[in-house]
Amino acid sequence: MAGKVRFGLNLEFRNPAPFYRDPARLYAEIIEHVVWAEGLGYDYIFLTEHHFTQDDWAPSPMMLLSAIAARTKRVRLSTSIMLLPFYHPVRLAEDGAVLDILSGGRYELAVGLGYRPEEFGGYGMRLAERSRRADEMLEIIRRLWDGETVNFRGRFFQVDNVRLTPRPVQQPRPPIMVGGYAPNAVKRAARMGDGLVGVTPQTYEIYVNELRRLGKDPARARIIGGGGAWVFCSNDPERMWNDIAPYCMHSANTYAQWMKTWNTPPAYTAARTLEEFRASRQLRIVSPGKMAEHVRKQIEYNHIDTFFFMGNEGGCPMPLMREHIELFATKVMPQFQ
Repeated sequence: MAGKVRFGLNLEFRNPAPFYRDPARLYAEIIEHVVWAEGLGYDYIFLTEHHFTQDDWAPSPMMLLSAIAARTKRVRLSTSIMLLPFYHPVRLAEDGAVLDILSGGRYELAVGLGYRPEEFGGYGMRLAERSRRADEMLEIIRRLWDGETVNFRGRFFQVDNVRLTPRPVQQPRPPIMVGGYAPNAVKRAARMGDGLVGVTPQTYEIYVNELRRLGKDPARARIIGGGGAWVFCSNDPERMWNDIAPYCMHSANTYAQWMKTWNTPPAYTAARTLEEFRASRQLRIVSPGKMAEHVRKQIEYNHIDTFFFMGNEGGCPMPLMREHIELFATKVMPQFQ
């Protein structure tokens, strides 16, 4: 990693029942804080996506990004991540082109494959087919954004003589990032994307080796990643921990439940009480100086050029994250300029 590091907020439009608020007010609050964060110097806004959840996770990141595009001027707009199998590639290419126009060329597409069986069932799809479906989609989207007239015959998609109009503002096209930690997902990012979202030292090595095998220059690839567990900074760590822990515990419990079917060690630990959650150390609140050390280690170990953190985990009200967001911008980010 060389040069300036870019920083972003990864935001969840969630509304869990224990903390439920009027959805219109919740959405407006998050967008207002995005406008404020742009003024602090953040480079990116990333939005998450899930479907059919019990905590009203917003399923339409493109619509939300359009609303944010109308309120902002500089910050780049992306997903982390968009669940690619639940879209049609031509429709997604068209929507992305329009969003790129609306934002003045600030849109980036970051995709993953999804993993929850409930989501695939809701869309009438087989989870086992997600990889082959994604490969076809990425080829079609890329070719349309590159300005080709596309004829495509695949297992899942058939496209006849389609040329995208209007074209995106960015040339040759908006960047395409691909997320995933499994070796095949990392190789897909090297083969079909412009960068990798989510990275460890092991996956970085796979990614770089695949780029070289394909004759691509690793120095031109983007690496987008975060800091693993929830780490935030505050001048009063104990107060902030007490403020945001219930929301982060909700997220940890949600992910732990979702990942029970995975054949890998769980990345999240469920907790019945806040005391159990504190003991798990999944949430850490540190000083701005310690936060800078944490970011520096993540950047160096994982070769990250764009660092993001969760801005409102588990439906956390944005005002409770205001101190961290401001301290990070004023005390941490300048050390990496």
